[in-house]
Amino acid sequence: MKKARITLHPSYKIGEISPRLYGAFLEPIGSMVNGSMYNPKHPTADEQGFRQDFIQGLKEAGLPCVRMPGGNFVSGWNWKDSIGPMQDRKAHLDTAWFQYIPNDVGHDEYLQWAEKCGAEALYTVNLGTGTLQDAMDIVEYTNFEGGTYWSDLRKQNGHEKPYKVKTWYLGNEMDGPWQIASYQKDPRAYGVLAHETSKVMKWVDPTIETVACVSSSPHLNHYPDWDRQVLEQCYETVDYISMHHYHSAPIDHVGGLLAAYQSFEDYIRTEIGLCDYIQTHKRVKKKMLISFDEYAASYRPANGVHLGVGGRQHDLNFYSFDPNRTYVRHDPDDWSTRRMFKKSGEMPRTLAAASITLTLLRHADRIKIGCATSGLHQLCATSREHAWKSAAYYPMTQLMRFGQGTSLQTVVDCETYDVEPYAIDDMNQYGGFEKVQYIQSAAALNEEKGEMTLFVINADPSDVHELTLDVRAFSGYKFAEHAALYSADPNACNDYENPNVLQPVAITDTTCENGILTAILQPMSWNMIRFTRA
Repeated sequence: MKKARITLHPSYKIGEISPRLYGAFLEPIGSMVNGSMYNPKHPTADEQGFRQDFIQGLKEAGLPCVRMPGGNFVSGWNWKDSIGPMQDRKAHLDTAWFQYIPNDVGHDEYLQWAEKCGAEALYTVNLGTGTLQDAMDIVEYTNFEGGTYWSDLRKQNGHEKPYKVKTWYLGNEMDGPWQIASYQKDPRAYGVLAHETSKVMKWVDPTIETVACVSSSPHLNHYPDWDRQVLEQCYETVDYISMHHYHSAPIDHVGGLLAAYQSFEDYIRTEIGLCDYIQTHKRVKKKMLISFDEYAASYRPANGVHLGVGGRQHDLNFYSFDPNRTYVRHDPDDWSTRRMFKKSGEMPRTLAAASITLTLLRHADRIKIGCATSGLHQLCATSREHAWKSAAYYPMTQLMRFGQGTSLQTVVDCETYDVEPYAIDDMNQYGGFEKVQYIQSAAALNEEKGEMTLFVINADPSDVHELTLDVRAFSGYKFAEHAALYSADPNACNDYENPNVLQPVAITDTTCENGILTAILQPMSWNMIRFTRA
C-alpha cells in the first residue's frame, strides 16, 4: 500500500472561486446542437424544438454558464442571417467543419436555450469574416433597451427585454492556422482589432467585459510570442484572455492521460507570467484575468507523426483541400453522421477531466471562467432518444456545489511516476512527464456556509493509497463525509439502460482524530472529503 500526506491550513488562501469556473462549451459540431440541444422530432421537444430532457438535466445539474455558439464555426458565421422568421433565414456552408448550417438554431435560439437551462450565456463574436460593425450591432441587438434599429428588431423578433449578455469573446482561436481568416501571421493586427472591437462594444454597453484570444495551444510554433504581441496592443481594453488546450495520450495510456495536469500547469503559469510582464511593461494596475474556455484530455491514436519534428509542424498540416470531401447535412433526428463518445472505460476519462478542473481551481485567483469542451455531455449524457448521468456528472456537480468560497493550497507529499516521451501527430508531441503525482487535489473553504471540502484523485491504476490529511488548523470544524467514485471494472460505464454503474459511495471507514484524518483511496478514484463547522 502506498502512502500519501496532504496538509491544509485556512491561512494558505489562493483566491476567491468564481461559480463560472465550472461551465461548459457549446459548438454546432457532433450532436451537441443538432441532436441533443435541438431536435423538433424528439418526444420532449418544446415549441422551439429544444429537447426538454436535456434542458432539465443541465438545469438540475446546476450548469452555471456556457460559452457559445463556437468554436471554429463562429469565424465564418453571420449572426444576422440567423435571426427573424425561419423562412427568411439564410443557409450557409460551414467551412470549418464541412457541414451545412441551416440556421434553424440562430442567435436568439442560443440565448433563449441558455435562459431555459438557467445558465449564463458567454458569447463569441465573429472576428474572422465578421466586421467591427457586426460586433457593434450584435451588442446593440442583444443588450440595448430599445429605440434603435437593432434593439427594436430584437423586440420584433419576440424578445422584449435585453438579454444582458455580460461576457463577449473577441473571436475564436485567432492564431490557429486552421481558423477562418486567421491572424496566425499577424498577431499585432489581431491585437489592434481586439482593442478597437472591445472599445466600440463597451461604448454600446459599458457594463460588458471582453475576452481576447491568446495562443490556442502551447504546442503551436508561435507560442508564446504571438500572445505577447497581441497583449501589447489590447491589454488596457480587454478584461480576460481566452486559453484553450487539448491534452492527448495514446490509446489506453492511463499514465499519459492523467499527466494532463502538468501540461495545463505549465501553460497557465507561462500565460500568467506573460500577462504580468505586459502589466509591468504598460505601467498599469490592472491584473489580467483568465478564461479557460475550451479544455479536455482524451485518448488519440498516432496519426501521421514524423518523429523528430519536435512540434515544429508545417502549416500545411492544418489545411485540407481534398477534392473528394463533401459537405454533410446533419439531421437532428439522425445520428449516423456524428462522432460518438466511447461507451466504455469511463473512469480514466472522468478523472482526467476532473484533474484539469482541479488545476483551474488551484489558480482560482486568476482563472475566473472555465468551460469544459465536453461539459454538457458530462452533466447530461444523451443518445438520440435518451438522457442520463455519466460518471463525470458526479465530480462536476460536487465541484459546483462544494467547490465554492476560497481556494486553498494543498501541500501534497505522495509517490510519483514518470511518462516516457510520445507523439500523437506533428503538433502534439510530448517530451515525457517526470514526477507525476498519483495524488492530485484541490480544496475549497466556504466560510459563509461553514464548510471545507477537499477533492482528491488517486490516479494510480492498480494500488490503493493510504491518505493522511492534516487539518489541525481548522479549529471548530469536524469531519462530515467521505464519498468516492471508482470501479474495479476498467471498462465500466453508465448508459441509459444502466445509469448507476458508476456513482459515488459513502466511505465509512475513514477516521479523523485530533485533526488527523486517515482514509483509503481506491485505485483510479475520485474522492470528496468534507468538513463542517461544529
